[in-house]
Amino acid sequence: MSLSVDFKLSLPDFDLKVAFDAPTGITALSGHSGAGKTTLINVLAGLVTPDYGHIETDGRVLFSSALKVNLKPEQRHIGYIFQDARLFPHLTVLQNLKCGRWFRRLPMNPSTIEEIVTLLGIDHVLSRRPSQLSGGEKQRVAIGRALLSEPEVILADEPLSSLDSDRKKEILPYFEMLRDQMSIPIVYVSHDADEVTRLATTHFELAHGKIHSQSSDS
Repeated sequence: MSLSVDFKLSLPDFDLKVAFDAPTGITALSGHSGAGKTTLINVLAGLVTPDYGHIETDGRVLFSSALKVNLKPEQRHIGYIFQDARLFPHLTVLQNLKCGRWFRRLPMNPSTIEEIVTLLGIDHVLSRRPSQLSGGEKQRVAIGRALLSEPEVILADEPLSSLDSDRKKEILPYFEMLRDQMSIPIVYVSHDADEVTRLATTHFELAHGKIHSQSSDS
């Protein structure tokens, strides 16, 4: 599985103009605040529409100005992990997890849910609401919700930035697990050099809307 990106979007301060391929593994996007990182992944998610370009996953077109294709977010088969988890406060953990499948209209397969719950070690919090969870637990639930949507791509927008150092140490192994066990591209936004070094299989640095450097562990 791979993600191919080539688009331009005019912003008030600069043009976001990028072209890159994200293979299986973690493609880290770093850069200073205001470089365009979050806007870039919001374009991939279908939350922002570029002026022109082409985005596809293994030949499945998500956006194409030439072909006049612009799939809605729920049609893109993308799991999005936000900075602040964004769990529904009135729902239990189990109900939040099921939302990942409900939005994709996937069957509520108990064995699939149990597998993800066990993998992330959140079986003891299924009946709790988000207000009763630690920051690390919330992010594990957010990861589980994304996985249960059976995504073709995962987007993670600085998912550890709101956590203290102990909670970061708790969550980092789960992203390593996603990198090593999931055969899908993961686009991971971070300004933390240690996170990028530890997690990234491919790394792009974004500055003023353009990719200025890249590296790969291969």
